[in-house]
Amino acid sequence: MGDEAAFTHFDRYIERQMAADNTPGLALALTDRERTLRVATYGFADLAARTPVTPDTLFEIGSIGKSFTSLALLQEREAGNLDLQAPVARYLPWFAVRSAFPPITVHHLLSHTAGIISGTDPTPAVDYQVWALRETETAFAPGASFHYSNVGYKALGLLLARLTGQGYGDAIRSRILTPLGMATSEPAITSAIRPRLAVGYTSLYDDRPAHRSHPLVPATWLETESGDGSIASTPEDMAVYLRMLLNRGQGAQERLLSEAGFATMTQPVIAMGNGTGSPFYGYGLTTCEDDDGHTCIGHPGGMVGYSAAILADLDDGLGVVVLVNGPGRPSAISRHALALLRAALHGEAHPVPVPLPDPTRTEDAAAYAGTYRGDAGTFSVAAKGDRLVLDRDSHRIVLEPYFDEDAFVVPHPAYDRFLLRFGRQPASGDVVELFHGPGWYVNDRYEGPTSFDLPAEWDAFEGHYGAYNPWATNLRVVRRKGQLWLIFPAAPDGFEDEQPLVPLGDGSFRAGADERSPERIRFDTVVEGKALRAFLSDGVYERLWSP
Repeated sequence: MGDEAAFTHFDRYIERQMAADNTPGLALALTDRERTLRVATYGFADLAARTPVTPDTLFEIGSIGKSFTSLALLQEREAGNLDLQAPVARYLPWFAVRSAFPPITVHHLLSHTAGIISGTDPTPAVDYQVWALRETETAFAPGASFHYSNVGYKALGLLLARLTGQGYGDAIRSRILTPLGMATSEPAITSAIRPRLAVGYTSLYDDRPAHRSHPLVPATWLETESGDGSIASTPEDMAVYLRMLLNRGQGAQERLLSEAGFATMTQPVIAMGNGTGSPFYGYGLTTCEDDDGHTCIGHPGGMVGYSAAILADLDDGLGVVVLVNGPGRPSAISRHALALLRAALHGEAHPVPVPLPDPTRTEDAAAYAGTYRGDAGTFSVAAKGDRLVLDRDSHRIVLEPYFDEDAFVVPHPAYDRFLLRFGRQPASGDVVELFHGPGWYVNDRYEGPTSFDLPAEWDAFEGHYGAYNPWATNLRVVRRKGQLWLIFPAAPDGFEDEQPLVPLGDGSFRAGADERSPERIRFDTVVEGKALRAFLSDGVYERLWSP
């Protein structure tokens, strides 16, 4: 697979993508079932010192670590020490969640089907986060639906420690890292390994959606050792891990998991979304059938200042790992790299990397054009070819499509605190309304009510709330179109960037329109007509003075 011309094209693609995304540094490894095919590094591990990324630079891999947790637990199952269908409380007697349903089993936690909250990481104390689940309530019968839960995997990490008699990090090292020869990897993020880590970077602004024009600053440093993701690794070491997965549990020196155990780990337990083609979740890994009909497994990973992805084609025996220390698109890069490897394997012309999309190009821009009026004034939106231009208060701003459908970034300091979102008429699909933070605006095609009555006590809940939580530093609660909305600058796992708050009749609200969401928010300490605290699932936020 030594097609250097193809790799040269691919390197240029990565460099262009990094520039477009303002990515500081990146490391990549490509492998087949037998050996590492290529390790490549790009950019800087430390922007201030201009220290380049090297093959030995450590990156935090985030939720990819969930597959390590599930692998170690499946080893315990094969040793006869663990029943996946047993209640979690059999192994952690103090584990408890308020529930009207049958007990949560180990299987439910492994597959994110327990019906519990995602967890906002309100404290670095893993044990307490799991203990505090007793103050939350399940939203659906275990096994009935998918809701990603980091705190569920934290519980699994504690369960692993209980079964092995070791700390989580020691258990992962002795059962996975050492047998595979992953000598440079670390199973816990500690200050001791910080000199070897790439510096993690994030946007200067934490109170608005990130944009490539924002300066980067070093992310908040945190230590962690938990089953939901606390591993730091290098591209070569992660290639070793991928080879074990490609060989269905067989490492270079010893088998870590039986064929049957690997089949259990990668089984498609439950669809992660509602649409056709949605990937399935197994135990710590996603699985899907791609456009070529191949079965692929993988997982993304995110930490404060880091992102990563692994992707493996079980049919062709090819794998990719991408590690990033800041903004970036590791999942997209891994897909392009896998396509390149497949072409080389089958002697086909190497795929030309997809041209980087123009960040200002809007598909069907004319559909959004129009004048939108509301209590706070007027938004005029015009289509200029395939560009969408906002004209307001003498500003003419080209909008940039966001990841969500019908959502746009407004790259101007007067408007960039919130996304600009459009709403459609249910029957016709026509764009008829526009949302910007608390603002609601409609065009002439809108059909529906334009005034709403809200309980007067809800006025106290609107505002900006913050917490000393590096994962989700702040949130806003706004009132628009007859209900309260929860808005994050960057939503933590289990939440959307913007979602309605649905009153539950007990003074609390469900976060999200989906009745299966277990995420809750409630407010208290109302002083002079303003709530001073918001309790979000397992985290506490307090009112800020800033807008």
